[in-house]
This record gives sequence, C-alpha cells and structure tokens, in this order.
Amino acid sequence: MIVGSGIAGLRAAIEASTISNKLKIAVITKVQAMRSHSVSAEGGTAAVLYSEEGDSVESHVYDTIKGSDFLADQDAVERLCSMMPAEIYQLEHWGMPWSRNKDGRVAQRPFGGYSYPRAAFASDKVGFFEMQTLYDTALKYDNIEFLQEWFVTSILKDDSKFQGLTVIEMKSGDFYAIKAKAGIIATGGPGRLYDFATYGHSSTAEGLAMAYRAGIPLKDMEFVQFHPSGLVPSGILVTEGVRGDGGVLVNKDGERFMVRYAPEKKDLAARDVVSRAIIDEIGQGKGSESDGLEHVYIDLRHLGAEKIKERLSTVREIAIKFNGIDPIDSLIPVRPVCHYFMGGIDTNIDGATKLSGVWAAGECACVSVNGANRMGANSTAECLVWGKITGAEAAKYAMMQSAEIPKQAVELERERIYDGIFHGKGGENPYEIKKEMQEIMDRYVYVYRNGEGLSQALKSIKALKKRAYRHVDDKSGEYNTNFTNVLELDANLEVSEVVIAGALARIESRGAHARIDYPKRDDKKWLRHTLAYYSPDGPQLDYSAVVITKYKPAERKY
Repeated sequence: MIVGSGIAGLRAAIEASTISNKLKIAVITKVQAMRSHSVSAEGGTAAVLYSEEGDSVESHVYDTIKGSDFLADQDAVERLCSMMPAEIYQLEHWGMPWSRNKDGRVAQRPFGGYSYPRAAFASDKVGFFEMQTLYDTALKYDNIEFLQEWFVTSILKDDSKFQGLTVIEMKSGDFYAIKAKAGIIATGGPGRLYDFATYGHSSTAEGLAMAYRAGIPLKDMEFVQFHPSGLVPSGILVTEGVRGDGGVLVNKDGERFMVRYAPEKKDLAARDVVSRAIIDEIGQGKGSESDGLEHVYIDLRHLGAEKIKERLSTVREIAIKFNGIDPIDSLIPVRPVCHYFMGGIDTNIDGATKLSGVWAAGECACVSVNGANRMGANSTAECLVWGKITGAEAAKYAMMQSAEIPKQAVELERERIYDGIFHGKGGENPYEIKKEMQEIMDRYVYVYRNGEGLSQALKSIKALKKRAYRHVDDKSGEYNTNFTNVLELDANLEVSEVVIAGALARIESRGAHARIDYPKRDDKKWLRHTLAYYSPDGPQLDYSAVVITKYKPAERKY
C-alpha cells in the first residue's frame, strides 16, 4: 500500500509494478489523485544532462551539500545526483513534454545556488506535467489500484513489522482495516501548519503523525524552508524560475538589493539566504505593505512580453487572476512563504524506516538530502529517485512476507478516532484552534527565530492540544469533511510541537533555521540530525551523526 498519490507515490507504484505483475498494489489518497499537491510544482527538476558543457554530477553533489549548510547526508546526495539524469529521460520516454532548446534537447534554466543551469522544466508547470505523465503511465498497469478519497488514520503493526493500515472511506464514512505486506508513506509536507504557505489546504501532517505514533522518529523537523517569493497576500508560489529566467528582486525604492547580500549569485543565492535578505530589507523600512503584509517586489518587466508568455505563463496568469496585475508591465509583490519541510520521517538511504515493512519517500521523508536548506528543483528530483527506490524495495520485501490484521490495534484506533474525536466532548471550534495554531507558527517559527519566541510557541501549542476541541458537530457519514478536518488538526498539532521543540533545542543558526540569539553555525555541537520520538508528554529528542564522505563543512558564500 502506498499512501499518497503525488510524484513520489506514483513513481513508487510504477516501479513496484515493474518488479512483479503478481503484486497487488494500492495507491490510497484522501484526494483525487491528480489533486495531489505535486501538481503545483512550477520551476523545474534538477539533473545534470550536459556534461560536455561543463556541468558534472560532482558539481550537483557539492552545490546540494553546500546549499544544505552541510547537514545533508553526503552518500544520499551522491545517490540523488547520480540517478537523476536517467529519471529525466525515463519521464521523456513516458511522454513528459519538456521545454526544448532550439536544437531540440531538453531545456534547463538556472536555479538558486547552482553552478550551472540544471533545472529541466516544462514552461512553469513542471509538477503538473510530471504528475500527468506518471498518472497516465500508472493507469497502464493492471495491478495498480487507486483508492481515491480514502483517509488513512494509522499504521497497523505487530511487535516487529508492518501489517496494514486503518482507513476511512470518505464517500460512506465507513472504517476499515486493510491488510498489507508492505507500506510506503508518500504524503508530502505538512505545509498547512502555517497560514501563509504555498501549499494546498490538503497538505497536512497525517502521514508524519501516523509514523510518529507508530514509534518511527521524525528527523530535522525544525528546518522549514521559506521560499523567497510567496505572492502577497495569498501566499501562492511565484516560482524560482522567475529569477532563473532573469527576474530580479527590488525594494520599495526600486533598488536591486540582493547585490548587497550575495554579490556573486545575487537573486540566485540559496533560498534561505534570499529569504533572510528580504526580511532584513523589510526590517530596514525598505518594504511596502498591503493587506497587512510587508513585502518587496519581483520585477519581470525587462524580460519582455514574449518571454514572459512563453516561459512564465502560469506566474502571469496567477498575478492577473489573484492580484489584478500583469507582470509584463507591473511589479509582483512577494515575501517569504512556508514552502517545504527539509525534515520528515527518519529513513535510511533506501527510504526504509525503523519499522520493518515501512518506507517513506518524497517530502514527508528525511533521507537526508536537503539538510538545513533544500536547493530548488531538488524536491521533485527526490520524489522521483526515492519513489523508484522505495517502490522496488517494498515490492521485493512484500513478495517474501505474510500479513495478519492485529485486531486489538484496530479496536484501539477505532476508539481513538470515534470515541475520542468523533463522539468527543468540548465546546471549542476546531477551525478557531487551527487558526490559532497557524498564527503561532507564522509569528514565532518563521524566517528568524529566538528562544523566547520559541518557548512561547511551545507553551501555546501544548495548551491548544489540551483544549477540548476534539469533537465533531457534523454526525453524517458521507463526505464528512468536518470529521477529516479535525483528524488533520489533531495530526497538525502533534507535528507542530515537534517542529518547535527541535527549533528550541538547536541553539545555533544553520540553513533555514536562523536564531537571532545564536546567529552562528556551531559544527562542534550541532553538526548532527535531530530525532524526535513520540511520547504522551511530547517529543523526546535524540540525535544522530551526519554522513560525511568527501566535503568537510565550510563557510557558505554566495
């Protein structure tokens, strides 16, 4: 069973099916498959395609490790970069409509922090086209079954291994236990812990929470990426491809300010560097304000109408529809926005978790290739590579296993979600609790952090968890979104506590984790991964070593 139908989940299903056509493979998703948030990826997918032009896999490896602020596991990065060229061509063979150079080859654009243009793209709709390509391909395999609009609530296990999942069929409201020999979690990032976010509203934390509650640790959750350019006020992504194609950031005075913060890379420095620069500009009074949000601007006007229409058509459409402005002749208002979680479910280099029979892939997993800061265009790449790896590993494992539903675990889960939540007591409005949670995260766990704010955030989230919101007003069975919203909130609160606890404990600044009270990186004490284990009293933190193969930590300069 594969939980999640984004790029990682679909790639895993296809690979598992190619391992054996005798396997029965289920892709289970709480949305319609093509509504998975992967469709929103815009700018590109990173791979070295043209070594004859000076690029190399080793350069991709180093750029990624440097971008991670040296917290990435270097063996995992090497695997990502070496496997990606074949994934680009595999998508090509399955029908992916890549944008082309004049000579017909797959086109690539520059992205932040890279030494060469290596983001393969399809206009500014790369996620949508990759999803369509993978979904169409998956439909060709008779042994892949899609369970769409099914809500997974827990992992079933015995003492030593995975045995299946508990799920709610949303169209009926019926609760099921489904037996399975292997499971892959590919549920994406929990971006809706924040309000100002590029994520769809379905991007919540259940996948992470179900692993956490099953005893699998969450790793490096304090590292949250804030993309430099979220459209104000909606938070919709303005792709890094905008800057890759020549767009520039300017303050309210029209000054191109990134030349002061990253003299070499300028607007194409690593994302954490650019986001901090924007907040610094705003703090110096050089931002503008609209809808209560201070912001700077992206200027595309010098690119010309033809290039904008050809390469950045989605960005133009979004700006016109949501802000009533045309970037051909107007500035786009932007500020840093929650965009990606570098942390996730702890896995080894093959995507396997500490629970036998369970793998994780994509943004919900932490292999770790992203460390403290992800490089643009490596997210869809990671989904493809570890979708392929985990699909193969899980399929081989499943062919050698048996499974049996643990009835006691099923009853305990039924009690948790029906007695404890559906029929729970309390007068709190869960949507108000969600709003308060997001306000806490937006305020205290943003681009810049400090101990006082994080301590307040942790105290506030613990208080929200204790308040008796756990009840459902809508008692209907069919498509009870009130019920699933409360289940999502329950998971979100669990995981937000992990994010804050890890951030409070890490007393240094590294990558996207910028502590005002501890502004320096501390390799002696903090060159290590954070592991958060579940307990009824909150996360229990432990640490593990970073895998370093070739590159010793050095100062990052852009």
